[in-house]
Amino acid sequence: MDDLLQILLNGLSVGAVYALFALGYTLVFSVLGVINFAHGAIFTLGAYFTYLLIGGGVGSNGLLAGFQLPVALPFWLALPIAGLLSGAVALGVERVAFRPLRKRNADPLLALITSLGAGVILVNLIQLLMGAESHSIPTGSLGSLPAALSFGGARIRTVQVLLLAISAVLVGLLTAWIDGTRSGKGLQAVSEDPVTAQLLGINSGQMIQIAFGLSGFLAGIAGGLVGLSVSIAGPYFGIGYGIKGLGVLVLGGLGSVPGAVLGGLIIGLAEALVPSDLSGYKDAVAFGFLFLMLLVRPQGLLGKPLPNKV
Repeated sequence: MDDLLQILLNGLSVGAVYALFALGYTLVFSVLGVINFAHGAIFTLGAYFTYLLIGGGVGSNGLLAGFQLPVALPFWLALPIAGLLSGAVALGVERVAFRPLRKRNADPLLALITSLGAGVILVNLIQLLMGAESHSIPTGSLGSLPAALSFGGARIRTVQVLLLAISAVLVGLLTAWIDGTRSGKGLQAVSEDPVTAQLLGINSGQMIQIAFGLSGFLAGIAGGLVGLSVSIAGPYFGIGYGIKGLGVLVLGGLGSVPGAVLGGLIIGLAEALVPSDLSGYKDAVAFGFLFLMLLVRPQGLLGKPLPNKV
């Protein structure tokens, strides 16, 4: 029973981060109908921003070799600032890679390609400045919190509890904002029918900027949390999470916020159920489950059925 509880807690904490990451994809897809492939790079930036803000130093490679900020912030302050900086980068990606094509009514496939290019540029910029070596956010950044906590006989790292708690709070706040505020309802209107929303006086361009800003903020927070949990394995470490986030997005249903949350938790639990001696096959199990689910329900768990074209 204790082992099952341990697996459940581990799966929920990992799945919560997947959900947080996939929500960023969902926000952009809901208003543009395009997947932002630069999202994984922004996730990586969030981890690096957090590392630098808590006083982490750059290694011996890169143009910023040996660089360290003169002031080290506590993790609780560094994480939201890293999220805001990541949101600013996401807005820059929207301005450079998406808006010019949108003004020309270009094919959505072109926006997907430009976002992929923007992601590659960001990753290479990180490598140019910071080098390719890995960096670790010390768990001592959490202050006096214990290294692990006990729940009904199972022990879970404090970092994992934070992953689950912070992710749950952000998902709750995002849901409340979407359902209970004017701008949130405006975002829903643009996602349903941008032309009609524009006729009703809703500034669709502003809603798209809000979606990108929130998407980048969520990616930055997720990157900082993962960096604290498993370290930053170089500039390309966000690619794996980007692929997993796409899987979560498809499993939950394209454009569905509750679906992204549900899909993230399911993928996290599926990975946690893989025995430790087969841990190298976690991705295969997760995507195998995704494949089987989509055979039964192609639109995803909470996605809308695809319209029949005649």
